[in-house]
Amino acid sequence: MTHIEELPTNETQPPSHTPSYEKNADVEAHTDQPQMTFARMMSLIAMAFLWTGSQIPVYLFGGVPPYIYGDIGGTDRWVWFVLANLLSLAAVCPFVGSISDLIGRRWVALIGAGFLVLGMIVCSTVHDMNYFICGMVFAGVGAGINELTALAATSELAPTSKRGAYVAVLIFTIVPFVPSVMYGQLIAYYSSWRWLGLICGIWAFLGLLMIAFFYFPPPRVNSEGMSRRQVLGQIDYIGGLLSIGGMLLFMMGLQWGGYQYDWDSAHVLAPLILGAAMLVAFVIWEGYAPYPMFPCRLRQEPRTIGLLLVITAISGANFFSILMFWPTQAFNVYGHDPVGVGLRGFPVGFGIMGGAVIVLVLLSVFRGHNKELMIVSSVLMTAGCGSLAVAKVDNMGTLWGLLTLAGLGIGGIVVPASIITTIICPDDLIATVAALTLAIRVIGGSIGYCVYYNVFVSKFVPKATLNITNETIIGEAIKLTADSLIDRIADLPGVVGVPGAHEGIVYAGQVAYAEAYVYVYLVSIAFGSISIIAACFLGDISKYMDDHVAVVM
Repeated sequence: MTHIEELPTNETQPPSHTPSYEKNADVEAHTDQPQMTFARMMSLIAMAFLWTGSQIPVYLFGGVPPYIYGDIGGTDRWVWFVLANLLSLAAVCPFVGSISDLIGRRWVALIGAGFLVLGMIVCSTVHDMNYFICGMVFAGVGAGINELTALAATSELAPTSKRGAYVAVLIFTIVPFVPSVMYGQLIAYYSSWRWLGLICGIWAFLGLLMIAFFYFPPPRVNSEGMSRRQVLGQIDYIGGLLSIGGMLLFMMGLQWGGYQYDWDSAHVLAPLILGAAMLVAFVIWEGYAPYPMFPCRLRQEPRTIGLLLVITAISGANFFSILMFWPTQAFNVYGHDPVGVGLRGFPVGFGIMGGAVIVLVLLSVFRGHNKELMIVSSVLMTAGCGSLAVAKVDNMGTLWGLLTLAGLGIGGIVVPASIITTIICPDDLIATVAALTLAIRVIGGSIGYCVYYNVFVSKFVPKATLNITNETIIGEAIKLTADSLIDRIADLPGVVGVPGAHEGIVYAGQVAYAEAYVYVYLVSIAFGSISIIAACFLGDISKYMDDHVAVVM
């Protein structure tokens, strides 16, 4: 592999992108297409395995929660197996980004793939929800490392003017797993949900092997000529501790509030306050740290970077509203047939992937125009998610287009916003800024999910109480309905042997679900509106699409 960089061709090149020339480096024009050698091709394929491997555990397991907690228990805390994955992903990203930019991608990628394999082994073999959640923590650490590495390394392997197109191809490799809800439903229904862990583990292991045999990136410019001690001395350990600890504690308190504990309980207030204090300390520390996790050089376009982070957080909130609420809505409101549930997930999956690919390609075709692309995507996201409030028990046919619309908008922001930040940041800090946007997306998603869940619960319980009129079993029926374990309602006293009782309670639960979800999607409009306003004030990045450093093989 050869580290090839471009010479500046005019006097207006942004100073922070001035290339640092390596010894014996070759020079090529930014319009030249790098030669696709076997090593280069296999490295890109390895990045595709890392990318898809980071996504599929949540997609597959997230499509079959009732099968999982129906087998190993944990109906009161199952949501934490998704949140644990996402929070651990967000927590490690900033720290890993700094390390990756200092010591290179290869070893970081190998560690990430190893964590994913370990997590899937744990998840596939446990018999208790607490241990399953632990396995998803390991998987989340690996997913954060792998997603970050795949995006950053693919961006490095591409000429800057074609970065959007390269990453679009990377995103497109998730196509085989777009029907993940159907895969999960069919496998869990006809066999065992544990096979899902085996599939994810094998995929991650293949990625690990490909990284080990084919991915040998050039030495990082950041650490060139430095000893190991000097490199380790430039890692912001205090910043990592404060950011990881602060994010975990704050998010844990936020998710516990209103779900498992009262908002004014010590169990919620202690982690919330301590986490917030650590995050404030982190911000203060970054201003004085000798080697901060997020260097000042990231602030060369402060308005654009700041607004992109706001948009990213909002898209994360709406992404989670679709990712975590729609599969349960498709299951609880429109029937439990595994094929039917899987088909209802298609518009969302294909919409998100299509939106990401379209916007990334257009970003390269138009050599910028990021403001217009983000405005359109934000409008589609807001309109699509908000319009899902029309969903009723008997109108699934009208929702296919709305789900696709929401997916296109979300996809047009989730990854493209991150890639835009890599275009306007110095090339030696690509992983750092990618980590920042990934962490912001997950934090925004976690906050959004907390808001949406509390809105849902506050509406579902009273509506279920109103619709389920059998007072002798109402409490247990609501609990089983909320947990998607409606088959067990047939065994409740007062239902056994009563013709039509089970069917009537199930239908009442479907109506209550449909009416409660309305408010979740209405709240999403408020989030989306903020994203639209922020997109209107984005700066132009076209000047960064030319005369830019490229790292090729």
